[in-house]
Amino acid sequence: MPGKADICFTLNGGPVEVQVPITMSALDMLRSKTGSTGTKYGCGEGECGACTILVDGVSVNSCLLFAVDCDGREVVTIEGVSDHARGAALGVAFVEKGAVQCGFCTPGLIVQASHLLDKLPDADRDRIKRGIEGNLCRCTGYRKVVDAIASVSGRDT
Repeated sequence: MPGKADICFTLNGGPVEVQVPITMSALDMLRSKTGSTGTKYGCGEGECGACTILVDGVSVNSCLLFAVDCDGREVVTIEGVSDHARGAALGVAFVEKGAVQCGFCTPGLIVQASHLLDKLPDADRDRIKRGIEGNLCRCTGYRKVVDAIASVSGRDT
């Protein structure tokens, strides 16, 4: 039987203390222990990007990260991204540009897009395409997703 660990980290700007099994993924911990259900379980293998979060400013698939690896770190989920102007603008743009169909991939895409635009605020369409390569969407065909992100970057022409 695996052991448990007490971990402390910052989640979307606020302190969190939880006890987790040492084998629990960050994704499962976020959803079951913190109520951050915006982060989605897609494949459980790091292939789809539905579970994308930021850890210390780095984009990661939370299904591949152990919860204990969040100890002492800054974790940002879709809930945290959406609280900021760029994340909110991305959410509006996704709706306006029709980039939301089933919506399952949307949280991971918005987290990834926000991360990309933090580094490259005026990213062009080619850079946006490369920046979201790890996030799969079965519904939109990506054109509308790229349109939405480009509209926030100011490169929608």
